[in-house]
This record gives sequence, structure tokens and C-alpha cells, in this order.
Amino acid sequence: MSSLKYKRVLLKVSGEALMGDKQFGHEYSVILRIAEDIKEAIELGVQVCVVVGGGNIYRGTNASFGIERAAGDYIGMLGTVINALTLQNIIESLDVHTRVLSAIPMVSVCEPYIRRKAKRHIERGRVVIFSGGTGNPFCTTDSAGVLRAIEMNCDLLLKGTKVDGVYDSDPTKNPNAVKYSTISYTDLLKENLQVMDIAAVAVARENKLPIKVFSIREKGNFAKVLQGKGEYTKIQEGE
Repeated sequence: MSSLKYKRVLLKVSGEALMGDKQFGHEYSVILRIAEDIKEAIELGVQVCVVVGGGNIYRGTNASFGIERAAGDYIGMLGTVINALTLQNIIESLDVHTRVLSAIPMVSVCEPYIRRKAKRHIERGRVVIFSGGTGNPFCTTDSAGVLRAIEMNCDLLLKGTKVDGVYDSDPTKNPNAVKYSTISYTDLLKENLQVMDIAAVAVARENKLPIKVFSIREKGNFAKVLQGKGEYTKIQEGE
């Protein structure tokens, strides 16, 4: 435990990751595997907090039927609360204590986001799951992940995706795509690589928050990446 470089980390999980191969909703076996990975990291002595997306339920940017963008984003934020509560219950089935905090107050089902309270939960060894994005429309859950990681004084943000790192093009479409082992925030923005939204990357760069992008689909990969093993891309200025 004392040799671990990262003592407190934030895991960003997209809504799409929770639905596995489905087109909508949740895939229990996938969420259970993610929960087991989180427990494995905790057993290494790492404090873990999580930001969940809501794209498996609703995407504000794809709103139709005449729904305006802001309203669509708010609907998407509610989707992240559904995902957070789902993840919470599955993690707690593994005897790991959790708390769900929402940027949109809904005290009947979870706690409102209060920075000091969230940090206290983490210090007590609880997995804190942040939902509701930033509480504002026109902001992605990538931005929420970066902001919460900085507010919680995390040593690292880990973004779990369907691929094992950052490539120069989409590896699911281009078999010759080249993977980066490390890349700077500046080069990420310059090359317009669609890993995280521009606002999130800019805030991470300004606050010198390192990011590791890895595949959430591989069992046990979360703990491996925390220890500098496995496949991933590290995003950090100067590397």
C-alpha cells in the first residue's frame, strides 16, 4: 500500500459502458464487473470516487421531438442519477460502503453535492459516486469528472472507455490506428483527438491533473492501471 503512487483517484465511467452490448439501459454482469474492479482498487489501499455518465438512458445532445438543448441536458443529468443509484447498490452488494451525491438536489434518494461532505466520505473509506454532472446544461460529464477530481484533491483521473487508450484515429474504424503511450494535453487538443471534450482537457491542463485512458471492458484493468501495468495512455503535460 505504501508503494502506491496514487492514493486517491476518480474513475469516470460513461453511461454507455454500463449497458454492455445492449442498445439501452443496464447490463448487470457488466456493472458487477466494474463494481468488482472498484473493490479490488480499494483493497490495494486506494481511495476511489466515481463520476457516471447517462448516455445509456438519454443524451441531451441527441434530443429530438422539439426538446431544447438545455432541457435535454437536464433530462440527461437525471439519467446519471439512475446510473449512480444502480452502481451504488451493486457495489454495496460486495460489502463496500458508498454514498451517492447529486449536483441536482434530490434529498429523498441521495445526498446533495457538498464538497467538504464528499471529501469526508472519501476520507472514511467510502466510494463516493457523483451524479447530476456539474448541475449545469451545456457541460459534459467529462467536465464533471475533471472538476470533481480537482475538488477532491485526486492524484489521478482514470477514464474507462471501450478501447485501451488514445489513438491517432478511431481504432474501431481504422485497423492501422496508432496508439499513444503518453500524450500531452496540448497535443491532444492540437490533434483534435476525441477523447474528452475541449473544456475538460483545458481545465485538467490548467490544474495539472494527470489522466489515464484505459479499457473498462477488461476485468481487473482498473487495478492494473493504478499500478502502472496493463494497457493505457497517460495524458499529462510535458510527457
